[in-house]
Amino acid sequence: MKTKEVVTSCEEIEKVLREGNLGFLGLSDGDVPYVVPLTYIYRDGKIIFHCALTGKKLDYLQANNKVCFTVARQEGTPEQHEKNNACLIHAESVMCFGTARLVEDLTERHALLNEINKYFKPDAEELPFKRTKHCYAVEIAISEMTMRREVNLIRQHWKYTFQVG
Repeated sequence: MKTKEVVTSCEEIEKVLREGNLGFLGLSDGDVPYVVPLTYIYRDGKIIFHCALTGKKLDYLQANNKVCFTVARQEGTPEQHEKNNACLIHAESVMCFGTARLVEDLTERHALLNEINKYFKPDAEELPFKRTKHCYAVEIAISEMTMRREVNLIRQHWKYTFQVG
């Protein structure tokens, strides 16, 4: 397996995040981990999703707002290989580390919920403002992103750390 390091920008990582719409949110409360799949949108270094006003995901977020978010995609299936030879797979994955924030402000929440809605259904009408009170929007401010791509037995790695301040 050949490995090629590429750490020049976050463009490739962001491309995967923008093209995806299903990710896995990793949370923990003390020593108890919890991972949940969810739909999301990505923009400006942030993952945005919605959730109910109550539930396990919300409980974990309120206990610890440090999160990990992962997106992966694979083309085809792993190809058979001879003993001691590398397994040929075409896949890429992104891991984002950051801090989640429940959007409490109803005006901001309404705008984010409409943005999510329009992303998944571009012809959707604007959500009525009163529906904003019935679910949260959550925004993950990403501090670090990593990506791994493996195609034709060449493995590439990216790492991008956002500058704070």
